[in-house]
Amino acid sequence: MTTGAHPPSTGGRLVYAIGDVHGYPGVLRSLVEEIARDAARTRPAERPLLIFIGDYVDRGPDSRAVIDAVMALQADPRFEVVALKGNHEDALLRVLDDPAFGPSWCANWGQATLRSYGVEPPDSDLDAEAARQALARAVPPAHRRFLEDLPVSLTVGDYLFVHAGVRPGVPLAEQAERDLIWIRYDFLESDEAFGKVVVHGHTPAEAPELRANRIGIDTGVYMTGVLTAVRLRGEEQRFIQARG
Repeated sequence: MTTGAHPPSTGGRLVYAIGDVHGYPGVLRSLVEEIARDAARTRPAERPLLIFIGDYVDRGPDSRAVIDAVMALQADPRFEVVALKGNHEDALLRVLDDPAFGPSWCANWGQATLRSYGVEPPDSDLDAEAARQALARAVPPAHRRFLEDLPVSLTVGDYLFVHAGVRPGVPLAEQAERDLIWIRYDFLESDEAFGKVVVHGHTPAEAPELRANRIGIDTGVYMTGVLTAVRLRGEEQRFIQARG
């Protein structure tokens, strides 16, 4: 796999990027411990970079616990941790502030997240505003700050880490935030060289995808029980998985 004249490289960094967790803290803990063991075998004196690709919330049973786990890892001396924003965090922030978005969110993605914060999902659109207000009260200030401070991308060597992908034909420096966290098929179906190998989640697949221009690491844990990370070191690439 190449980007132009040479294989992509992290520039010597040991990097692990974790796909969409979607409310499954147990399998996340298992994957992080496997990563910790791998890092100890590989570079025991090095503090590896752990990148979360976004989508901590919704679908699974305990979004709140996942955010707590990622925040705890940010304070864990074993790792340097960068957590990126996914479209589900974007939606959660929107619902906390926008009454008009409440009914749609509650009816589609939000029921499991509401329950994880101790809020009963509404029975109808008429009850959605009360649930939204209860959620806004229940989300701890530290979680709100975590969500608001999430960056949308990170570059390491020849790799660009984003949640969803990039808009083909648009220079990386000019990409719109909405595309970085929401784009799907225009990106997935492109064979274009983007200037960096894009490591992304957002669109689940039964197995991780390794292509010349992108690496997809969302293996749909809420459907498959499998959470995937890609391990990048220099020019090496391989996957690590845990099953819930």
